[in-house]
Amino acid sequence: MRGLASGVLLVSLLMANAAELPALQEIVDRIAARVENDIVLLSDIRLLSRYQQFLDGKSETDAQILDRLIDQWIVRTEADVSHFPHPSDGEIDRGVERLRKSFASAEQYEERRKQSGLSDAEVRGIVASQLYLSNYLDSRFRPGVQIDPKTIDDFYQKSVVPRAKARGQEPPPLDTARDFIQEALVQRGINDQADQWLIESKTRLHIEKFLNEAAR
Repeated sequence: MRGLASGVLLVSLLMANAAELPALQEIVDRIAARVENDIVLLSDIRLLSRYQQFLDGKSETDAQILDRLIDQWIVRTEADVSHFPHPSDGEIDRGVERLRKSFASAEQYEERRKQSGLSDAEVRGIVASQLYLSNYLDSRFRPGVQIDPKTIDDFYQKSVVPRAKARGQEPPPLDTARDFIQEALVQRGINDQADQWLIESKTRLHIEKFLNEAAR
């Protein structure tokens, strides 16, 4: 899922001429926020912004990205405390491959990656982080999501059928679509529960934002 997706606390490495390096370092090392005893850097925001540009051709505002990074800090901290297992190399490989296949072609993937200024290592690092966070949220909230048959039937009639007809297509039989619909509804339930948990978690944390100062 791209949504949660969308972010990690990594510091990008910038190449610059020696004469320009001090000014660049001043920008990169600015603190954008403090969460408890940790910090989020302006460079973390810039990295996630480039990743969003890579995926969608556009990015959210710095303030929106900062909020995502704070959410990720909460999830990561909770996962680390519970000793949740990190994704294996094979799982990360498959995640990167799924990402590649989300583009129209391998050439488009490479072109967009280069345009965004992301290295292969940075892309892999972000995918690994996304998997870690999404796997933890799935493990934490999936058991509490219950989908009854009527909810599946309603979704089929109100969403699947009209969408297919709008495209001039014959809707798939309900029995064929049932598993897909159920998983989509489960994912929606996980997201809803995770969003509420994050809202409640933020009220218990000491969070300071310095984004305006960092941008100067």
